[in-house]
Amino acid sequence: MNVQDFEAQYREAMAETLNELQTAVLLLAQVQNKISKIGSSVQHISQQVEEFIAEQKAE
Repeated sequence: MNVQDFEAQYREAMAETLNELQTAVLLLAQVQNKISKIGSSVQHISQQVEEFIAEQKAE
């Protein structure tokens, strides 16, 4: 293998690795967004349940 072949393989491997890293970062952002939405939903449901329980106890 000569230097040009080595350089081409190196550049190709780096480009592929960086693309995979970019994909992983985008997936992570999607997961973080989903976790945030789920957290908000759980918080909202919890608040509704707490209000319902308080109303039932007041009756």
